[in-house]
Amino acid sequence: MSVLPRGATVRRDAGLYGYERALRRAGLHPVAGVDEAGRGACAGPLVAAAVVLPDGKRGIVPGLNDSKLLTPARREACYEQVRDRALAWSAVVLPADSCDALGMHVANVEALRRALARLSVRPAYVLTDGFGVDGLEVPGLAVWKGDRVAACIAAASVIAKVTRDRIMCRLHATYPQYGFEVHKGYCTREHDAALEAHGPCPEHRRRFVNVRSADAGRGPEHQPAQEAGSR
Repeated sequence: MSVLPRGATVRRDAGLYGYERALRRAGLHPVAGVDEAGRGACAGPLVAAAVVLPDGKRGIVPGLNDSKLLTPARREACYEQVRDRALAWSAVVLPADSCDALGMHVANVEALRRALARLSVRPAYVLTDGFGVDGLEVPGLAVWKGDRVAACIAAASVIAKVTRDRIMCRLHATYPQYGFEVHKGYCTREHDAALEAHGPCPEHRRRFVNVRSADAGRGPEHQPAQEAGSR
């Protein structure tokens, strides 16, 4: 679905909760927002999240915004608030090897579908960030920069981002040579340098050019060892 349903309109100045209010006026409630974290990373899992916020003051999350615009401390605070206030929320983790096997777009869509399917409350409508997701069994709308203009998508972005960041910090304890706790598996100069020095580990996605390049010509004796008992 590419447009809002009949009877639902969102003013430019409606604010972060405008989409939910408009859909509620059109008789569509509850509304779920979905988003993912880690699609552009060359290491670590893809995490998708879905959130349904309640009506009224309880559904207003203090400081909520696109997770990328929040400081780590603010994201953590919003994460706890969303978990406390949401009618329902879920998070799905797709490991690196699944991302390689499916391809990033297919993996992304699959993770978003799974996150919605795990909600304890069935939504009447779904808002997605950027592109539509087929096969949701309920109507939905793809919202450009949705994590900045729709509260339920912003809430999902926070759940996905904090969940993934915590995973990457745990992976740093297993593979400290890559600096996962700093760049969270994204392609940075420091990450590329570590890849060149140590080669990829099992958490790297082989579909990424920089990972394949670092892996080229390295035999099994050069693969980084995993610490015993750390996972």
